[in-house]
Amino acid sequence: MKTKETTDESRVKRCADGKYRWVYEVPMLKNPSILFDVYKVLGISFGIVWLFGMILIGCEEGFDLDSLWGSTSVFLIVMLIFAVIGYIGYFIVAWSYGWKYVVMFTMDEKEVVHQQMPRQVKKAQALSALTVLVGAAAGKPGTVGAGLLAASRTTSTSELANVARLIPCRRMNLIKVNQLLNKNRVFVPDEDFDFVYDFLCQHCPKAKK
Repeated sequence: MKTKETTDESRVKRCADGKYRWVYEVPMLKNPSILFDVYKVLGISFGIVWLFGMILIGCEEGFDLDSLWGSTSVFLIVMLIFAVIGYIGYFIVAWSYGWKYVVMFTMDEKEVVHQQMPRQVKKAQALSALTVLVGAAAGKPGTVGAGLLAASRTTSTSELANVARLIPCRRMNLIKVNQLLNKNRVFVPDEDFDFVYDFLCQHCPKAKK
């Protein structure tokens, strides 16, 4: 596979230390992928609670269709209420972030790192910091990773050898990189989507595509 070189700072580029890096700004209202993940977690949580409740009701009262449906309808109403609350909460978080989720990515043959930037950091600031650090990497490649990690708020790292599934979502500029207990989200510009997905496919030997 060919290596990638580019001078466009918003694109995926190969740095002096051999790692690929880029900054992506997710428009939180136009790109619903984060909201979908929130709803998925809520759905799984309610499903577990519902199943546990149905087992208790079945053990105490027997599996009567009317009682089961009555309890299920209550769960559905509560779930609907939480869905609305979840959307309102997501809207508030998006507002506090300036409607943008800014994240830096670092990728090589062993891992891909998702580094969320502090909410006050805008894409231009992140790109500026990335440019300075990449320049410093010409002499000391290790300073890039250390500097970006210091600037980020939260980090999610996927070891490519342990990735179980890769799910491309081109419309959302998203590649889901899933391990058993780690669900990473890699956002990629349109122009580099095929390159990054192909790179991950080649370096995730256990992954279902």
